[in-house]
Amino acid sequence: MAISIRLARGGAKKRPVYRIVVADSRNPRDGKYLERLGTYNPLLPKESGERVKLDTERAAHWLKVGAQPSDRVARFLDAAGLMKRTPKNNPKKAEPGEKAKERAEERAAKLAEAEAAANAPAEEEAPAEDVVAEEVPAEAAAEEAAVEAAAPEAPAEAAAEAAPAADEAEKAE
Repeated sequence: MAISIRLARGGAKKRPVYRIVVADSRNPRDGKYLERLGTYNPLLPKESGERVKLDTERAAHWLKVGAQPSDRVARFLDAAGLMKRTPKNNPKKAEPGEKAKERAEERAAKLAEAEAAANAPAEEEAPAEDVVAEEVPAEAAAEEAAVEAAAPEAPAEAAAEAAPAADEAEKAE
C-alpha cells in the first residue's frame, strides 16, 4: 500500500481549511485517511503560529515507515526540521512564448520608426516654422471675421424661431 502525507480540503467555498493527513494514495483527496497529523489554514497571516499545526512526532514516524509527502506538506516538514526539501527552480517559467516575443519585437520596431520620423522632420522643418508663424495671424483674422459675420445672424435666427412659438401660444388661448 502506497502511503502519502497530504492535504485534505475542508471549509466553505473560497474559505479553505486543510487537514494534514496520512492516507492511502489511491483514496480520494477528501476521502478516507489513516491518521490526522495537523491542520493548515492559508487564510491566516504567514507569521501566525495557528497557520500550520503539525504533530511532528507522528509525522516523523510516518516518514520512517515510508510515507511520501506532497510538495506542500514537504514544505511544512522542512520548516519543522523533519526533512530536507530542495527548492524547485524553473527559470523558463516566466519567459514569454514565441508569439509574445514576436509581438514585442514588432512593437519595438514601430516605436523606433515613430521616434525616427519624429526626430528627422523636426530638424528639417525648423525654418518652416517661421513661415507657419507668419500665416497664423492671417488665418486668425479670417476666423474672427467669419465669427463676426455669423454673430448678427444668430439673433435673427433666434427671433425667427421664437415667432412661430408665440403664434402657437396665441392660437392655444
